[in-house]
Amino acid sequence: MMTEKILFERRGDWGVVTLNNEKALNALDWEMAKAMYAQLGEWAARNDVKAVLVTANGEKAFCAGGDIRWLYENGRTDPAGTSEFFRDEYTNNALIYHYPKPYVALIDGIVMGGGVGISVHGDFRVAGDATLFAMPETGIGLFPDVGGGHFMPRLHDGLGLYYALTGARAKAADCMAAGVATHYVSSGKQDELIGALVGTSLGAHAHADIEAVLDVYAGDPGHAGVNDSRGDIARLFEGRDTLGDLIAALRTDDSAFAAATLKTLSRMSPTSMAITFEQMKRGHMLDFDDNMKMEFRIVRRVMEGHDFYEGVRAQIIDKDRNPSWSPPSLDDVRETDIADYFEPLGDAELNLP
Repeated sequence: MMTEKILFERRGDWGVVTLNNEKALNALDWEMAKAMYAQLGEWAARNDVKAVLVTANGEKAFCAGGDIRWLYENGRTDPAGTSEFFRDEYTNNALIYHYPKPYVALIDGIVMGGGVGISVHGDFRVAGDATLFAMPETGIGLFPDVGGGHFMPRLHDGLGLYYALTGARAKAADCMAAGVATHYVSSGKQDELIGALVGTSLGAHAHADIEAVLDVYAGDPGHAGVNDSRGDIARLFEGRDTLGDLIAALRTDDSAFAAATLKTLSRMSPTSMAITFEQMKRGHMLDFDDNMKMEFRIVRRVMEGHDFYEGVRAQIIDKDRNPSWSPPSLDDVRETDIADYFEPLGDAELNLP
């Protein structure tokens, strides 16, 4: 599987992946996902590859997500066939989660959606000055997939559900505070860091060898803005049994944070928010592979629905920022309809290696 949008090379004891789709903010398309899976599988089987490093060309983005425009254009006429992109993407996410060797992602730049899926499940996630993390899927009628149902409910103080529903953005310090990133290295030192990593001979304790290099370059990203709201987030988002409970708590709370959050949620797809709440609730109890199976069930049905196409139209195609959601409000979303998204797919189930 060859594509110039993603590059692979051997450097020392390392296999190095470089996202090279700069014009599209390194968005992960189908060919890139398949190529990455094949290469990671090959490196996993080789004794002379001791670790994997994932980085990206360009200053703006690590990986701004998946190929949303392609999904929009093809999914309307062939939702089943188009959903096979997610099968391959999720299989790659699972390989990364279970990868038998140290996996380091340098997430300096925009890291959203599909970019989160190829970074956050690895051992080390190194933020930089340009890091901007978000899972903004509820704003386009989707849900925070690529393993979001596994890692987001496991963030402390309700941060996962908050980021999942609101699509709130997190800079480097926020990513460190939330646990999305494991290290911060200033953008100006990241090339030097790469050289130090690939120049390190990895022994029997490769994780420790890598951590030692990262500790040399790691710095303080400064104040995390999310910590200013952390008490409000924990108080309002933790321990909610239903999305209705959460909305009611926000409406009766007199804080500026609650008012701003309600305003944000009012722009999101009601169906996506309901799906996402249930995804987070179930995902907290599932292991990674079962979560990915659940997410494939959801996305397969989302591709047959209305809100994803309407959300992409409003945000990316026409850019009028005025989606017409169906149903239009949370009060009109039926629990039975949401439950249907989580039902097994029979022969179409995601079966991971």
